[in-house]
Amino acid sequence: MKLVMKILAVSLAVLMAFGFAACGAKPAANEEPTETAASKSYVIYSDNAFAPFEFLDTASNKYVGVDMELLAAIAEDQGFTYEMKNEGFDAAMGAVQAGQADAMIAGMTIKPERQKIFDFSEGYFEDGSILVVAKGSAISSVDDLKGKVVAAKKGTTSTDYAESIKDQYGFTITYFEDSPTMYQTVVNGNAAACFEDFSVIGWAIKNDGIALQTVGEVVNPGYYGFAVKKGANAELISMFNAGLANLKASGKYEEILAKYGY
Repeated sequence: MKLVMKILAVSLAVLMAFGFAACGAKPAANEEPTETAASKSYVIYSDNAFAPFEFLDTASNKYVGVDMELLAAIAEDQGFTYEMKNEGFDAAMGAVQAGQADAMIAGMTIKPERQKIFDFSEGYFEDGSILVVAKGSAISSVDDLKGKVVAAKKGTTSTDYAESIKDQYGFTITYFEDSPTMYQTVVNGNAAACFEDFSVIGWAIKNDGIALQTVGEVVNPGYYGFAVKKGANAELISMFNAGLANLKASGKYEEILAKYGY
């Protein structure tokens, strides 16, 4: 009897040892594996017509530009993957705020009002706004906008600037979803002017041959940043900053900017 009890006790100990080993070897079937920041795939939104930062290359039917290439290089450097959706600037901001997107990169200027609802990366490009009129226009300064209509793209820093001075200079604003439509409105004479980021309108005039010209000096300068919803995806901001620093150190950052004339 004692021998039987001893055999049973040894058998139980062996079974328990195997059980503990199995528990330590792998998670239970219903446990989710731990997901690291780098292994997670992100949904990132951008503008759809803001050359040279993001625009559709008709030859390849793919979106290209400074933002597109910077993000791709940073993702490769940091080892994360993402799905890009080029839906427009206003739509991108809304998607991030609603939690439908993890982040956005769209030539978005970092400024205090936006920092209340977004967390930003380090600035990756400096730009500012400038007054834009039709080629040959008699308008030579903002003083000439009195009583006129000014076109503006929804949600942008240039539009914020226009709104901040419209009462002072006596003009009204008509709003558009994208830059090309805004430009054409000015070219057609349905608006006397618009405000746009200097580097962007410079690209449109030089590369697209659009019949516009800039007036005066660059105002309201600031840095573009990669953005996430405030308090969310901090690891993505960290990876973007680390990747950006590595790109600058390697010369890849300057190579991408040079490709687009900067």
